[in-house]
Order: sequence, then structure tokens, then C-alpha cells
Amino acid sequence: MTPYLLIKVVWSFGLLVPTEEMAGADWRAVNAVTALLAAVAVVLALAFTRPWGERLPAWLVAVPVWAGTGLLVPMLVLAPVLGPAAMRRDRAAGSPDLWAYEQILVMVSLAGVGAGLPLALVGYARARWPHALRGPLALPEPPGGTRRLRVALAGAVAAGCVLLGCVKGYWAAGGVAGLDAGSPDRRDLWWHLLTASTAVWALAGAWAVLVVAAGRGARRFAPPMAVTWVSSGMLFAYGVYDLLTLTGLQRPAPELPLAAAATRDGAMLLGVTMALTLLLALHDRRGALRG
Repeated sequence: MTPYLLIKVVWSFGLLVPTEEMAGADWRAVNAVTALLAAVAVVLALAFTRPWGERLPAWLVAVPVWAGTGLLVPMLVLAPVLGPAAMRRDRAAGSPDLWAYEQILVMVSLAGVGAGLPLALVGYARARWPHALRGPLALPEPPGGTRRLRVALAGAVAAGCVLLGCVKGYWAAGGVAGLDAGSPDRRDLWWHLLTASTAVWALAGAWAVLVVAAGRGARRFAPPMAVTWVSSGMLFAYGVYDLLTLTGLQRPAPELPLAAAATRDGAMLLGVTMALTLLLALHDRRGALRG
């Protein structure tokens, strides 16, 4: 993460930028924001390894880690292909060959954090929230539990995730309904990979949130909980990422405006609702284990 942070800090000041476009105030602002996010990741890494980290408010740790794991864990699979795809994008935008290779450094940094952040989170959660990882999936419902509410939420989220996964899978496989027929060049390898990744994680999240909410479908709690965590964070984080297409800081989306808004905003809503369902399940699980 340190090389990535240094690159973003340098670019925030308009220094050594690969293209003239990235020297503008809008791109410098984006680089400053991403540098801030990288700095937050460094602070979280320290919090996971120091005693004072367990005294931080739970939301202050959980929210950035949730979004961070959702953004970076899928990169572990995609990075070997996304790196070259990003290099081709840079060259097409007029970036010098030297700076096109910067994408490799960025992808290696992101993949490293994507692998290290979940491992650090597991150790932190075992110390602070042991009920989130240990024990079987099925537990008695505690008094005042939220089973009916979380099952209803999980059913709605699962239906939405299946619909989103089918739409994204259709586009990734070459379907053109809902896409702008006049801009086939926007449907490059980068777009196909992210679209297919969203489809996979949406369908995986549909299964996992139902298992977590209903308390059946798996032996241990940790696997479906982990899939729910990453899937919800991924849908939210990549929905926010897609908002950049509205600012001119990212190339326009190949989807028609209505289709782009529906899938983007729907993914963010599904991600947040899935995370709330997981929180309800964890709350009831803590009560059951204490009982």
C-alpha cells in the first residue's frame, strides 16, 4: 500500500502525472481522495496490531474495512488480467509507456492489501468479536430475536441479487440489450471483467445472505458470513466506483443511462441491505452464545 500511497500523493500535487488530463484540478482531487483512503488503510493496519485498536468505536473500524474488503478482495482474482487491461487503457489515452507500467505497481499493491486486509480482520475479529467467527451456523433464537425481520430482508436482497447477477452475467457474456449500440468500444476487457465479477459476487451473496439469515444451509457460520461480508461490500463499493462515470473522471459507461442507474444504484442498495441483515444475524448470534 505504501507505493500506491506515494504515487497518489505525488499525483495530487500534479507532479509526474502520466497524461496532461490528469494534471487538471478534478483528477488531482480524485488522487487526493484515494491518497486519503490509502492513509486510512495504513491506520487500520496499525489498529489491527496495537492494543489501542480494540478500543476504537466498532463502526469506525467496521465501515472502512467492509468497503475496503469489498473493493479489494475481488481484485485478487482479477488483478493479473486487469493490470494489462489498464495498461492498454493508459496507452489508448496517450500515456507514455513508462507510466503505463505504473499500473502493474498499483495492481500489486491493491492485490497485496486485498490479501492482507481480510487476514488482519480475522485476527482482530477473533479478539474483539469472537461470536462473529466461531461455532456452528444453527443456534437457538435468543429472546427478542430478529429472525422474521432478517429472513424477510434476506429474501428481498437475494431476489434483487439474482436479478442483478443475471443482468450482469448477460452483459458479460456478450448480450447487448440495455447497452448503447453506438459505443461498442466502451465494452473493453476491463468492463467485461468487472461486470462478470459483479455477477458472480451478486449470486454468491444471494446464497450467503439466505443461509446467514435462516440459520441453515451450512455447518459453520464463518463461510457464509464471510461471503455475505465481501459480497455486500463489493456491491456497495463498486456501485460508488461506477458513480465516477457521471463526473467525467472515468470513461462513460457502455450501458444506457437508465440501465446504468438501475444496476449501479440497485447494487449499492443491495449491498447496504445485505450488510444490515448480517448485522442483525450477528446481534442475535451474540445473544444466543451468551445465553
